[in-house]
Amino acid sequence: MKKCFAMMLLLGAVCFGHLQAQEEQPVEKKGFDPSKLFFGGNFGLSFGDYTLVNVSPQVGYHFNKYFAAGAGVNFIYSSFKTRYFPSNTEAYRDNFGNTGVNVFARVYPIQFLLLQMQPELNYNWGKRKLADGTNLKLPGKFVPSVLAGAGGVLPAGRGAMIAMLQYDLVQDPRSPYGSKVFFTIGYNF
Repeated sequence: MKKCFAMMLLLGAVCFGHLQAQEEQPVEKKGFDPSKLFFGGNFGLSFGDYTLVNVSPQVGYHFNKYFAAGAGVNFIYSSFKTRYFPSNTEAYRDNFGNTGVNVFARVYPIQFLLLQMQPELNYNWGKRKLADGTNLKLPGKFVPSVLAGAGGVLPAGRGAMIAMLQYDLVQDPRSPYGSKVFFTIGYNF
């Protein structure tokens, strides 16, 4: 009986010690964690014969160290003057506006490298003002884009600087991104 009692006491101590050790382990937080949110996007200005205003904020969420996703809105205005040759005095000016929404997914295969896919739908409109003062209106149209890109991530303060090469896979003639690879630099907070 004493051996049985001693065995039960020993078994209880082992179980209690095991349960107590489990309670001391850090518990992984489940559900939404606001510290994993990030804010960023594109902001650009250029003035002169070619004018560009780009305000495209985004918000995203790091699901883990390899994957992040989010959404944003776009506003891009561009205006450029084209001069006729040979006189270079006659010109026409094109004005285009784009506004829309986007979603994006990022994969970080290694710590400082990212791959991104970003489908967008922009509403595009514009007009051309000819040298004689005539205005030609470009009717509004929804224009899809799918931006594919790769870039580097450089931690900076409480955020990160991101430099990427991107390309529009859809290649709609009225895409605000053109038909070539383009370079972007941004900051995520």
